[in-house]
Amino acid sequence: MRFQTSLSVVEKKVLRLAEVQFIRSWLDKPLTTGAVMPSGKILARTMARYVNTEIEGPVIELGPGTGAVTDALVEHGVDPARLVLVEFNPVFCRMLRSRFPAAIVVQGDAYALRRLIGNYEPAAAIVSGLPLMTKPFMLRNRLIADAFDLMAPAAPFVQFTYAMVGSPIPKRPPGVAAEVSKPIWMNFPPARVWVYRRG
Repeated sequence: MRFQTSLSVVEKKVLRLAEVQFIRSWLDKPLTTGAVMPSGKILARTMARYVNTEIEGPVIELGPGTGAVTDALVEHGVDPARLVLVEFNPVFCRMLRSRFPAAIVVQGDAYALRRLIGNYEPAAAIVSGLPLMTKPFMLRNRLIADAFDLMAPAAPFVQFTYAMVGSPIPKRPPGVAAEVSKPIWMNFPPARVWVYRRG
């Protein structure tokens, strides 16, 4: 089942304003926002493609920002009511609640993932737009460990990065496999998508 996400003229204007807000947030706090612009459509669709819509459970998105990847998840066939969106920026949270009223929007630090969303059924996937490469190794490794504790077996942890070389998760836990996409040159800046699964 596909969900329609066609935008009205007013919604398109809101998204343009959202892009301006995104850039302002990045200029104010580049290490928190992590990107100059929202993810491009090709990057967002690449990330969404790794989510199996047939697997039950919530689909958790970390750092959705203005909802570019969220939009791609819905277009991919994820029921918006299954989405749990974890966003730190309160302005983006208000925007996400308006754009995706059926989704659960959790305002808070995604690096405290277990505390924020520890009571849900096992997740079908976690899709992350967090700026992992700006964080210490230990924090990244703790995030992925917490993520796997919240996911169903073999569910993917999907992460994008602007780094063309090296994994955003430097030391994977035992039993965790990783795959990486080809570079997505059409994104600004170019990016890759890493997918981690625990066997």
